[in-house]
Amino acid sequence: MFIIDNILGDESITSTHFLCDLNKCKGACCTVKGGQGAPVLDSEVDEVNNSIKAASVYLSDRSKAIIHEHGAVEGTEGDFTTRCIDDHDCVFVYYEKGSDIAKCAIEKAYFEGALSFRKPISCHLFPVRVADFNGPYLYYDEFPECKPALDNGKKQNVKIHQSVKEALIRAYSEEWYERLDKFSTLENP
Repeated sequence: MFIIDNILGDESITSTHFLCDLNKCKGACCTVKGGQGAPVLDSEVDEVNNSIKAASVYLSDRSKAIIHEHGAVEGTEGDFTTRCIDDHDCVFVYYEKGSDIAKCAIEKAYFEGALSFRKPISCHLFPVRVADFNGPYLYYDEFPECKPALDNGKKQNVKIHQSVKEALIRAYSEEWYERLDKFSTLENP
């Protein structure tokens, strides 16, 4: 365990090798079966809903119909998630022409300059998850579908916290990330 400021974390995020390999996993984090999509913070619900129009440019007719009929976000305060299609794909999943890799339409719209919101922080942080134990607790959420990322991380010598650096900075600040990276160096020379 580590603690930086008031944020507690499991050392696995600084010791486990991990670097996404989309060509092998096919964007499995956006299509994991289980009935619930990505966690959405209460403060992100409006951002996600305001992203629908820009993201719709990339979505299938089915995704657009489900969003129109049921909304993009489901749940209640403190427990919101993106909606899933058939207990599988997030409603914001899209596939580029000729590709079988699931990608995020919100993030695509962000990179195209149509949005200032990149995507829910839980998606950006994946495979790091945030629980609440009287404050944030960061841990590695292991999925069998991410085995290629473990192999690629070892090959490229990249740890989880390094692979989600931008997201950790977005969530906690650059100074906080630098302290985490320093901790990682001390704990894993």
